[in-house]
Amino acid sequence: MKSICWIFVIALLLTSTLCEAQQGNKDQDAIWAREQAYWRAVQANNLQDYRALWRDDFLGWPFTSSDPARKAQITDWITARTREGEHLKSFTLERLTVQVSGNMATTTYRARSTWIGKDGAERNGVMRILHTWRREPDGIWLIFSGMSAPVKADGR
Repeated sequence: MKSICWIFVIALLLTSTLCEAQQGNKDQDAIWAREQAYWRAVQANNLQDYRALWRDDFLGWPFTSSDPARKAQITDWITARTREGEHLKSFTLERLTVQVSGNMATTTYRARSTWIGKDGAERNGVMRILHTWRREPDGIWLIFSGMSAPVKADGR
């Protein structure tokens, strides 16, 4: 009888661990989908959808800014480029890490982008990005904080 009880306890623990791992993967995939939506909104110059990804109390430090930024400034880097006649032609995201801890998550990745200038010239760029996401009471993940930086000379 003791053996059956131990087998039951072990099976219960393994099932619980498996369920948690599956939920973690589901959350990671949901957050990564939000990162992709971020870049699709930039490409479409859809500032409304872009802003909808950020919490109202966001604080971050984009590498294009000399000071930390709040949500009110979060589209400044996009409008600065479009004001100059540029638009995002294409992007690829190199997913490095998506780490979920309860209702908080952190993503790290490299974003490679090709912008087209008003002269038709293509400009390629790569940046490193870190976002901290928070799951809201309605289940939606929003960006709580973040930083970006240019890559090192070796492209990493």
